[in-house]
Amino acid sequence: MTGRAAPPVHLVDASCYVFRAWFAVSAEMTDPDGAPVNALYGFVRFLGDLLEQERPSHMAVAFDESLSRSFRSGIDPAYKANREPAPPELRRQFELCREACRRFGLATFSSAQYEADDIIGTLATRLRPHGHRAVVVTRDKDLAQLIREGDAFLDWSAERRLGYADIEGHFGVRPERMADFLALAGDASDNIRGVPGIGPRTAAALLSTFASLEEIYAGLTEVARLPIRGAAQLPERLRAHREDAWRARRLTTIACDMPLDVAPDDVARRAPDLTALDDLYDRAGFGAALRRQAARIEKGDAALFRAEKGKRPLL
Repeated sequence: MTGRAAPPVHLVDASCYVFRAWFAVSAEMTDPDGAPVNALYGFVRFLGDLLEQERPSHMAVAFDESLSRSFRSGIDPAYKANREPAPPELRRQFELCREACRRFGLATFSSAQYEADDIIGTLATRLRPHGHRAVVVTRDKDLAQLIREGDAFLDWSAERRLGYADIEGHFGVRPERMADFLALAGDASDNIRGVPGIGPRTAAALLSTFASLEEIYAGLTEVARLPIRGAAQLPERLRAHREDAWRARRLTTIACDMPLDVAPDDVARRAPDLTALDDLYDRAGFGAALRRQAARIEKGDAALFRAEKGKRPLL
C-alpha cells in the first residue's frame, strides 16, 4: 500500500432496481419480437445514470438466483414464502440485465445458496482490509447493517445518501443493531414474524438502551422499568417468543463470510464494450439515447482512469 486511501467500491443490489423498473416502466415496452423489455430498459437507465454521475473505479453488481434455495429457507420454510415467483417474462429480463452489466464492464455475482445481500456483505468485508470503503446502492433497509465509518448507504431512486452517523436517524437504530431490530419488530416483506406485540418504535426504544438481543434477554427485569408504553408486559412477551426472536435474527443477519474469494482487481471496472451494448440495444429495440449515454460513459472512463493512473495504491 502507498498510504493513499483506496477508492470506494460501489456494491449494487440489482434485484431492488430490476423489480422497481419492472413495476415502474410500462409492460407495453417490447422488443422487435414482442417480448417485454421494460425491466431491462429501466435497469439500464439506472445503471447508466449511476455510472455517469458517480464515476466509480470499482463496482460490483449482486443478483439473487433462487430464494427457495437460500440457506435461510432451511432455517424457516416460511421465509419469503409470501412472495410470488418471478414470471417468465421477468426472469428472462434478469438475464438480460446481467448481460448489460457485463457489457458495461462490471463484475457480477450470484449464488444458489446465498442472497445478493450476503454477496454484498461479503464483498464489503473482504475489501475493507485493502482500504476500500463500501457504497451500498440499494433501497433495502436490511443492508443498512453493513454500513461502517466511511461507508455510505445510497438509495439512488430517492436521491438519498446516508453515512454511518445518519443511519440511526433515518432507520431508528445504529447499523450494528439493524439485524436485532428486524428480529424484534419483524419484516413483513420477508415474511419474518418477529416478536408479537413489538413494533418498530418499541424495538428501537429497546435497542437504544441495550446493544443487542443478548443484552435485552439478560436484562429483562430492567426492560419492565423502561419508559416505554406497555413496558411491564414486554418481559413476558420476550420470554414467550425467545425462540422466535433468535430464529428471526438468524434470518435478518447478513452473512458476511460466504465462500467467495475476491480481490480488488476483481471488482475494478473495465471500459464499456460499446459494440456489445449496441448489439444488446438492437435486440431490445432501444433507441439512441441509451447509446449516447454509454458513449459518454466510455469517454468519461478514459479520462477517469488516466487521472487515477499513478495515484491508485498498489493493492
